[in-house]
Amino acid sequence: MTDDPISLLAHRPPFRFVDAVDELEPGVRVVARWRPTGDEEFFAGHFPGNPILPGVIQLEALAQAGGIALLSDQRYAGKLPLFGGVEAVRWKRVVRPDEELRMEITMERLSARGGWASAVATVDGEVAVRARLLFALS
Repeated sequence: MTDDPISLLAHRPPFRFVDAVDELEPGVRVVARWRPTGDEEFFAGHFPGNPILPGVIQLEALAQAGGIALLSDQRYAGKLPLFGGVEAVRWKRVVRPDEELRMEITMERLSARGGWASAVATVDGEVAVRARLLFALS
């Protein structure tokens, strides 16, 4: 495993939404953080004068963090985890620029073809979004 688990992701700026990994159990669980700065291009249109982090970007951030948990497991090293689906999504609070998302992803079931994970992102201890994520491995 690498000293920098974020480097396991194929994603690069400006489409990488993980700044730090705080806890990692390869193939089991990850706790990661991302703080959107407000300079990201999507904030200009979502919404002018009232910037809100788009829900789909929140889901992508969760999926990227989950990808780190997958790729850190030697069984999946070198694979490309793709977003295969999402279930039971619930947004609970608005996320604004400079608020840090703390993302916790726990793998539920994995196979050679992919798997499911439960995910939650919080801001200052408040749930922002919860979801079940489907990963497809390529």
